[in-house]
Amino acid sequence: MKINIYIIDKKSKDNLYAPLIEHYKKISKPFAKIEVFEIFTKDIIKAHDISTEASQKSYTIAFEKYLNRGFNIALNPSSKELDSYKFSNLFKDRGNVNLFIGGAFGLETDFLNKCDMSISFGKMTMSHKLMKVVLMEQVFRGLTIINNHPYHK
Repeated sequence: MKINIYIIDKKSKDNLYAPLIEHYKKISKPFAKIEVFEIFTKDIIKAHDISTEASQKSYTIAFEKYLNRGFNIALNPSSKELDSYKFSNLFKDRGNVNLFIGGAFGLETDFLNKCDMSISFGKMTMSHKLMKVVLMEQVFRGLTIINNHPYHK
């Protein structure tokens, strides 16, 4: 199984969150290969100076090429929240799972409709770097649940 996390975020060499992300990638290896792709194009930078709609459209354009490569899940604060067990079921019997985290202005409805589903981690706003860590922990937790590993208990 392969899990790809696509996020609208500047690539950075932060010393706080990067080791945690690497930790979750490493301990997930028995269950799945996880890759994180930070995307921040010149078009996104320009769109941020124009409007919310232009920004959301730029995120869609940046993400669209990754949509046809597996089961696609968008993270969207207005979508349904899942507990860890229901979240783990999203990984069952899947070859590739793609998770998409939009930029500062969220994802447009057009992109959400192109995904197989959208889920929420709650209505609170988190920094992208912290959200990556939270998502990585929940992905690992979900993988342990479907593989009957004791971590989740």
